[in-house]
Amino acid sequence: MQYVIKTDVCVIGAGHAGCEAALACARLGLDTTVFTMNVDSIAMMPCNPHIGGSSKGHLVREIDALGGEMGKNIDKTFIQSKMLNVSKGPAVHSLRTQADKAEYSRAMRQVMEQQEHLHIRQAEVTELLMEEREVEDSAQPVASEPSVSATAVESSAFTSSTGTVISGPHDLFDEKVSAASELRVSASAKRKKRKVKGVKIFTGTVYECKAVILCTGTYLNARCLVGESITETGPGGMQRASFLSDSLTKEGIALRRFKTGTPARMDGRSLDYSKMTVQNGDARVIPFSYSTDPEDVQIEQVPCYLTYTNEETHSIIRANIDRSPIYAGIIEGTGPRYCPSIEDKVVKFAEKTRHQVFVEPEGRGTNEVYIDGMSSSMPDDVQQQMYRTVPGLEHCEIIRNAYAIEYDCINANALKPTLEMKENDGLFCAGQFNGSSGYEEAAAQGLMAGINAAMKLLGKDPLVIERSEGYIGVLIDDLINKDNREPYRMMTSRAEYRLLLRQDNADLRLRKYGYRVGLVSRKEYEYVCYKEEAIRREVSRLKAVKVGAAAETQKFLSANESSPLKTACSLAELLCRPELGYDKLKAIDPGRPELSQDITEQVEIEIRYEGYIERQRRQVEQFEKLEHRHIPEAIDYQQVSSLRIEARQKLEQFRPESLGQAARLSGVTPADIQVLLIYLEKWNRR
Repeated sequence: MQYVIKTDVCVIGAGHAGCEAALACARLGLDTTVFTMNVDSIAMMPCNPHIGGSSKGHLVREIDALGGEMGKNIDKTFIQSKMLNVSKGPAVHSLRTQADKAEYSRAMRQVMEQQEHLHIRQAEVTELLMEEREVEDSAQPVASEPSVSATAVESSAFTSSTGTVISGPHDLFDEKVSAASELRVSASAKRKKRKVKGVKIFTGTVYECKAVILCTGTYLNARCLVGESITETGPGGMQRASFLSDSLTKEGIALRRFKTGTPARMDGRSLDYSKMTVQNGDARVIPFSYSTDPEDVQIEQVPCYLTYTNEETHSIIRANIDRSPIYAGIIEGTGPRYCPSIEDKVVKFAEKTRHQVFVEPEGRGTNEVYIDGMSSSMPDDVQQQMYRTVPGLEHCEIIRNAYAIEYDCINANALKPTLEMKENDGLFCAGQFNGSSGYEEAAAQGLMAGINAAMKLLGKDPLVIERSEGYIGVLIDDLINKDNREPYRMMTSRAEYRLLLRQDNADLRLRKYGYRVGLVSRKEYEYVCYKEEAIRREVSRLKAVKVGAAAETQKFLSANESSPLKTACSLAELLCRPELGYDKLKAIDPGRPELSQDITEQVEIEIRYEGYIERQRRQVEQFEKLEHRHIPEAIDYQQVSSLRIEARQKLEQFRPESLGQAARLSGVTPADIQVLLIYLEKWNRR
């Protein structure tokens, strides 16, 4: 007799994506079961021991603003913190922290174990259970009323598998509700579609559910390679998932093969740090989470170290390049362009005489250190030789070999902006399974998949972060719309509105959405409202207050190596001078209010970069005109005359949900968008 357990949501995988997805669903009141191959691998860091970095720090701040856990968890478990790119503009400032790997995993597991409605199950999911049902597709667009600002939108209710009636949050505001769309569905067409019914684990037990979130990371059919040695395991020697890939393929879900790699871990006692350059953290630590007290993160930090490869290192690699699985043709998968192995660096950048190597501790309670910058899949003996040519590593003792890992994943073009599969109702996907790389990218997708799975079951509008609103929006939009033939990595250069999407204002941008869906408390939201108003008032005051060319003012300017005034000017104009900051101006601004540093930081940025910020806001307005013109799901592109053949093919393949999304597809030109716009307007009039 088959044993059946009922639940609302099944999350497959408990890495960084799975943790955020499971916590989001459970916190929104849904009975949630998360499956992991080994409970000891919850929130495991199989590669680098850090959170954040260039652009990735932005993602962590946005996760926190929406009510996610990663920022809170790293604030509790970091051992060093540093703000990157401080010599550049605020758009590229990024927080990066070294993590205590074991403590990070332990702390996240504790959060999950204490979360109501969340059940952890150590088991291998072997089969995805689907059924064919009739679903309604939008068939005809008609005009709708203009955009509205919702206040006290009534929430619908949902009965969970435990019998609990769950309702969504009230008192919503500025909601991107369906009325904001210029096209609305009035008619519908029914068609057959695959729908999630549940999952089966290795023992045969079935979990019936209403939604499944796939967060399998690098475990699906994984194999690790060290030279000619190949082991069929997941990351860090964990058991791989051997059966689920076949089930997905049977359901018509196409899989592809990607690969990534990791460097060796060494015994720190065997290294000579005197030959390296010390890399200390910041004197004053800034927390990742908006809910963390800044005083709680002023801790004693652990140093990292910098050294370099050299020509001897490169010679050893070149002499043994035929033994690398990458160049011997053993590896099938495509690796990440922006995180190459040391073999790739030596071959592709042959003119470089050295490459940076960062020596990073893996925690306070271990001697193990991570050799960042030298990931490899070379054989054991070659690894020993090449690592020992690096200054400070001459007598290194390897604890864990560097290795490459191959795994199954999907082409994210099969996903909607909500991260639900287009052709499989109730099936959501997140993390490296979507073809991305990195803990932060995975956590961001996990949070969004969890939110949207919950919104679907609760009968609520989905949450889609647009490119103009967050790095999360850029990440997901790039994944689902671009032909990513290698693991995707977030970078600041990918965000066209990065001056607006700074890490310092993530709460101002996204807190409202976290509150809307129910993951952010009223108190947290009210503080953001107060903060927003305080910034506006102080910017207006600084523009209004004038200072003349009095002796006291001239003396102040001279003391700060700033040119004297010839006529009166506003405090805002003085603040635009690079040598003067908000705090310095206090000497000639006795009437200023007492404001917290997070508010004064925003005031200074708003004034100094006002022209650039305003220009980007105008660009966003143009962007949103297309982004809010929705395309019905059932549109037949063959009926749209004057569309080029390539455009028809791309539109049929990707099935974009808006004209903005369609405009970002390669092969779709501005002329095609105009044709599509005219067609939709004519159809609307009919």
